[in-house]
Amino acid sequence: MQILLKNGIVITNTGPPSRMDVFLDDGLISEVSETISHESEYTIDCDGKIVSPGFVNMHTHVSMTNMRTLMDDLEFDKFLARGFKLDEVRTEEEIYWGAKLGILEMLSNGVTSFMDMYYSQEQTARAVEETGIRGFLGWSIVNKNITTQKGDPLSNAENFIKSYRGHKLVTPLPAPHGIYSCDRDDIIASKDMADRYESPYTIHLSENRKEVYDIVKKEKKRPVEYLNDLGFLSNRLVASHLIYVTLAEMRKLGEYRVTGVNDPVSNMKLGNGNFSPVIEMIENGLNFTLGTDSAATENSLDMLENAKIASLLQKNYREESMALDPPMMVRALTLNPWKVFGGNGGMIKEGFKADITVVGGGLSQVPLTPDNAENILIYSTNGRSVSHTIVDGRLIYSNGKFEGINVEEVIRKNSEIYQRYRSLINS
Repeated sequence: MQILLKNGIVITNTGPPSRMDVFLDDGLISEVSETISHESEYTIDCDGKIVSPGFVNMHTHVSMTNMRTLMDDLEFDKFLARGFKLDEVRTEEEIYWGAKLGILEMLSNGVTSFMDMYYSQEQTARAVEETGIRGFLGWSIVNKNITTQKGDPLSNAENFIKSYRGHKLVTPLPAPHGIYSCDRDDIIASKDMADRYESPYTIHLSENRKEVYDIVKKEKKRPVEYLNDLGFLSNRLVASHLIYVTLAEMRKLGEYRVTGVNDPVSNMKLGNGNFSPVIEMIENGLNFTLGTDSAATENSLDMLENAKIASLLQKNYREESMALDPPMMVRALTLNPWKVFGGNGGMIKEGFKADITVVGGGLSQVPLTPDNAENILIYSTNGRSVSHTIVDGRLIYSNGKFEGINVEEVIRKNSEIYQRYRSLINS
């Protein structure tokens, strides 16, 4: 497919935003210029809009989207208990439909790629293939004595990786759930698996005080120290949350160029009592990215909402209005994830992946100029302002419509599943 994006204000991540045309051909960006006049199969008028590299959601559990509101306002341990209870009764089809709903929501919010953690990831991969988004799908590894999965989680993860290696849109990877749900052998085996397949890997880390207190009591070490002594850290690690980390721990993570994921809305809604010290992470060499967590915790999958709140939290706490400025947040949304994924993504540049989000055209984007485009994107815009989402050169979402997807069926199926879960909780 050929797509010509005309007259947009383009955020390239290679220099300041400017008014340009962008030509996409065969899944790649083939030309970026002030004026492109040759013919295209499809032309999008982007006048009054921002053309950005596609947004990347670096932490979610997308198939839990049909659990939205079922775990609201619970203490963290009760939230986990309810989540595990529902995991025990979920069917493969329910996981598939939940993933499809979450993916459509993300696409409508401009997300072109996401990193996921869950089990039965064949079902999420099925939803990825049908919708056309990019999925970096981590198979959740927990200790086999507490798992709700059928079979051994480590074997399940490896089988999934073997099945989907080299897939165009699905990147399979191991995802040890956390230091409180994996024992040391699980953690070591997960890292060994990631090394064998040269893949990224992801974990929840230092998300709440209890997690830290428990590992200190058991191992006499803080979480990052514990993982470092197990040989778990590397520049392929994606660590989500990172709330209760000391400066010494951040320095250690920075030595390995670990990717940290800030999930500000989920962290606050779960009442985890603090927020991720993002500025200190960046200063110590971590790769800063953003995530929503699941719709069961955050309730929406809006990356622009998380970007704005992440920035405002740092400004307010530090009493520094310049903290986490819009260009830094744009890079966290778009470019920084590709530092761990590898490959030519996250920039609007010739030869790079044609993963692009078009945003704006509404009153909250006025006045829009090249000079203020990044500010408008981060401070004045949310996911509902996305008009077009393009992945791998395909126009997948356009002004409220999805290519080849029966949205009504997705809504109906997930509404039925939600009612079943609600009845189980109340029984």
